[in-house]
Amino acid sequence: MTLRLRGFGPLVSEVVSQTRGCRFVAVSASTENTLLETDSKSLRSMNGSRRNSGSSLVSSSSASSNLSHLEEDSWILWGRIVNEWEDVRKKKEKQLKDLVRKGIPHHFRAIVWQLLCNAQSMPIKDQYSELLKMTSPCEKLIRRDIARTYPEHDFFKEDSLGQEVLFNVMKAYSLVDREVGYCQGSAFIVGLLLMQMPEEEAFCVFVKLMQDYRLRELFKPSMAELGLCMYQFEFMIQEQLPELHMHFQAQSFHTSMYASSWFLTIFLTSFPLSVATRIFDIFMCEGLEIVFRVGLAILQMNQAELIQLDMEGMLQHFQRVIPHQLDSGPDKVILAAHQVKYNAKKMKKLEKEYTTIKTKEMEEQVEIKRLRTENRLLKQRIDTLEKESASLADRLIQGQVTRAQEAEENYLVKRELATVKQQSEEASAQLEQAKSTIRQLQQQPHKGPPRYSEDSVLQLEQELVQARLNEAESQCALKEMQDKVLDIEKRNTSLPDDTNVARLQEELIGVKLREAEAVTGLKELRQQVRDLEEHWQRHLARTAGRWKDTPKKNTLGELQDELMSVRLREAEAQAELRETRQRTLELETQSQIHSNQLRRAEQESRCLQERVQTLTVQNKDLHVQLQEIKRRQAEIECKSKEEVMAVRLREADNIAAMAELQQQISELEIEKEEGKVQGHLNHTDSSQYIRELKDQIAELKHEIRCLKGQRGLAGQSTFDGIHIVNHYVKDDESYQSSDEDAVKAPALQGAQQGAAAESDCAPTSGTRITRGGVMGGGGKFCL
Repeated sequence: MTLRLRGFGPLVSEVVSQTRGCRFVAVSASTENTLLETDSKSLRSMNGSRRNSGSSLVSSSSASSNLSHLEEDSWILWGRIVNEWEDVRKKKEKQLKDLVRKGIPHHFRAIVWQLLCNAQSMPIKDQYSELLKMTSPCEKLIRRDIARTYPEHDFFKEDSLGQEVLFNVMKAYSLVDREVGYCQGSAFIVGLLLMQMPEEEAFCVFVKLMQDYRLRELFKPSMAELGLCMYQFEFMIQEQLPELHMHFQAQSFHTSMYASSWFLTIFLTSFPLSVATRIFDIFMCEGLEIVFRVGLAILQMNQAELIQLDMEGMLQHFQRVIPHQLDSGPDKVILAAHQVKYNAKKMKKLEKEYTTIKTKEMEEQVEIKRLRTENRLLKQRIDTLEKESASLADRLIQGQVTRAQEAEENYLVKRELATVKQQSEEASAQLEQAKSTIRQLQQQPHKGPPRYSEDSVLQLEQELVQARLNEAESQCALKEMQDKVLDIEKRNTSLPDDTNVARLQEELIGVKLREAEAVTGLKELRQQVRDLEEHWQRHLARTAGRWKDTPKKNTLGELQDELMSVRLREAEAQAELRETRQRTLELETQSQIHSNQLRRAEQESRCLQERVQTLTVQNKDLHVQLQEIKRRQAEIECKSKEEVMAVRLREADNIAAMAELQQQISELEIEKEEGKVQGHLNHTDSSQYIRELKDQIAELKHEIRCLKGQRGLAGQSTFDGIHIVNHYVKDDESYQSSDEDAVKAPALQGAQQGAAAESDCAPTSGTRITRGGVMGGGGKFCL
């Protein structure tokens, strides 16, 4: 028979190679051993590569040279089971379960665990190397907890290969299942898997455990499955160990205080490793059921000791005493565990009950949150109403005080106004009387001696003037009083009107009436309570000796009892009625206050809207006016620019004409001087020529004066950025010459003067300053 192990050849070869030197005595097993030896030779290379790469994380010691027959039979049996796994799993499931309960051989454990959870061919195994290259958000937490995982085991010492592969597996799973990520306790399960198999296979088995063995629900952040397990386990304790359950409740010793680690780590942190491994064998086959069984068996074994301990003592017992009880081996506790009653249907029913309870708790929590929110909102509303009521009362009081002050000021102003009017009327009467007296004096004939002297007339005139002054003062005072009245009326319009004040007063009156009704109702209720107390005392006095009375008296007493109960119910009904009325009054008050507030808010909003509309209209008018002003300003600027340009043009024309005239004068002067020097003309012709020159000079001077007058009217201005300056070098006398000067002046002197005039530019009467230099009147440029 040839062994075909479906992917588990390396592990089986390791098992067989380690036992290769052993000789089996049993004849029935000789053939199987020979085949195992043959398969081990063919798979030796794979076994060596696995050992060299560090994938095999647990080095088992060499098998003993003297194996017992029982061990030999067990090895042969498990080899057949692994070889024919599918048939055994389908047809002999019960026998397989019994074998697993007795324990899986150490060298077959890795293969059998993978076969039990169907992890031998998972596609996620190919993704493992890629997952290790990625970064997980849980890496810091994993690094922190790795040092706490099996700290006393050699394989997981600090900075060892075991810690590195443990980190790799936990990191890879945190990337695969991001909802769970990493949870404390799961590292112990992964560590146990790494003690039996390489890290890729351990990763696949751990993924299967999380998916199919309820471990994922246990390790979720909410840990809802752990709560369900605690609920089911507590029910089992209550049902099978009622005395211990009562003791736990009396000591407030909750199930989660000692049993949570059992379910999260499958006893790996509570029991010795050999015992926990045996329990884990059964867990791989049966699931969480073995945890319930073993837990209840432990409690049964220690019930007598636990009942005598308090809470701290029980904690110490679970942590220190119970682990040492299992040092002898796991068979005792496993045997006791399989004798524990476990009803799967009952557990399903408990699961439904727990789900219902949790659903109700969630609904209650939601309802509590809603009620708390409503309570908070109601408190805020009450605070707001109290503040509004206080502000309303303050406004009412302030309005009443202000109105009283305004009324007093109005009364004073009216009284002063009446006084001023009276004074004005008196002054007017005196003025009329004085006018009538003057008219009478003027109408009297001038016969005989005057009736009134001049002094009396002056006195009357003075009185008239004084009366007019008094009238003017009274008119001024009257205007001042009228202004004050207008100001007071404006201030009165800004205050709340009479309707608002009346409403506020009505509200206060209503509140006071309701308060009075409430006080009256309270007094009536107190009186009813006192009456009921008196009746009750009488009732007690009557019922004290009722057993001594006759049946007729007992019947009367029963009727009185019924009357008393009726009165009590009547009092309760009246109290409820009073309370309902009080609530009704409060609600009416609140509704009235709210309606008044809404009315005031609407009035204020209407006023604000009207004001906004008025301001909008004013803004539009101002905008139109601003546009009109801008337009006018632009027109004025254009006109002023045109006028300035016209003035500048006229000034330029005048200056040009003046320059031409001055040039002509200079030319004439030069001709005159040349005539004198040359002496070609005779005396007669010279005189005539001089007269003509004088006439021309006079005409030119006249034109210059006219131009100067026009320029004086135009004022000094600029043209094209060039300042025009006129220099008059000679006086008017320089243009005058007589015949005597012309005759007496020698020719040589005239020639010298002409040469000097030409060299010094002296004859030039006017000069124009231009951008290129100074241009003389004679047409020469003097730089």
